Amino acid sequence: MRPVTLVVSLWLKGDDVAGFEAFERAAADIMAKHGGRIEHVVRRAEPGDGPFEVHVVTFPSDAALRAYREDPRLEKLAALRARLIARTEILQGEPRSL
Repeated sequence: MRPVTLVVSLWLKGDDVAGFEAFERAAADIMAKHGGRIEHVVRRAEPGDGPFEVHVVTFPSDAALRAYREDPRLEKLAALRARLIARTEILQGEPRSL
């Protein structure tokens, strides 16, 4: 089993930051049930065209990531996600040290 590391960039549709944070907490709780974790969060400091937030997310395996994505509790958040998030980009990579 090889761990999975994702870099997830998120763009908001509007300015409902509190709603986004509530969604984020709910998704992170479901993620944790599958061994996943948001390791780092970087939020944009100034307005611009880039993502609102970037997350580094880890899962213990591809199977754990699949189980999270297929979790019915995550599906229940789909409407909230669609209302809040305009765009998502996900890159899968491997951590490394300099």
